[in-house]
Amino acid sequence: QVQLVESGGGLVQPGGSLRLSCTTAGIIFSIYDMGWYRQAPGKQRELVAVITRDDSTNYADSVKGRFAISRDNAKNTVYLQMNSLKPEDTAVYYCRAQNRIRAYWGQGTQVTVSS
Repeated sequence: QVQLVESGGGLVQPGGSLRLSCTTAGIIFSIYDMGWYRQAPGKQRELVAVITRDDSTNYADSVKGRFAISRDNAKNTVYLQMNSLKPEDTAVYYCRAQNRIRAYWGQGTQVTVSS
């Protein structure tokens, strides 16, 4: 059974930092491209960052220079380090694993940026 479990969300003040983790099971983690997406209330889900199986990374313009995605294949885990958080970063953050054939989603973790 495939599982993607996000953790690390919470309430943080503007300018603060959080690190999200997504631990997977049931897939060969190293052959999947991994991504972080987010969905704010009333908005569509959007790509935040992706790291390929070859460690190439790409970011949404809105988070470039503030967020960093990384992966640890030995731990089957992908991370999202979020710095200089803004209220507009408030959303449910989802982890996604994708290869050429299929994609899997986690259940999401809430990030709220507020004073």
